[in-house]
Amino acid sequence: QVQLVESGGGLVQAGGSLRLSCAASGRTVGNYAMAWFRQIPGKERDFVAAISRSGPITYYADSVKGRFTISRDNAKNTVYLQMNSLKPEDTAVYYCAARLSASFSGSRTDREQYNAWGQGTQVTVSS
Repeated sequence: QVQLVESGGGLVQAGGSLRLSCAASGRTVGNYAMAWFRQIPGKERDFVAAISRSGPITYYADSVKGRFTISRDNAKNTVYLQMNSLKPEDTAVYYCAARLSASFSGSRTDREQYNAWGQGTQVTVSS
């Protein structure tokens, strides 16, 4: 099993930046595709960004494209989400996820494709 722990959330003004980290233990996440999702109360957990096992291929939701960057450091067993030009609508709990299989059976933007999750970190963007 793998344990994922997010950190780096907080309160920031609109236009500011935050970097989220997802530290993994129990397994080497370099073997797996990783992603970030976010959720606000009463809403579904939405896809934000994903990164392939080896790292060079990334995917983004349209709402964050050009502002967020997902990356990974397999030597540190950690995945990052650099968030720039933050907007109040980015306010949510952000979750790290791992796909503990060699391939996807559906879209990597679908939360049902991921079978390991962190506990989440709150990001609040004030206007």
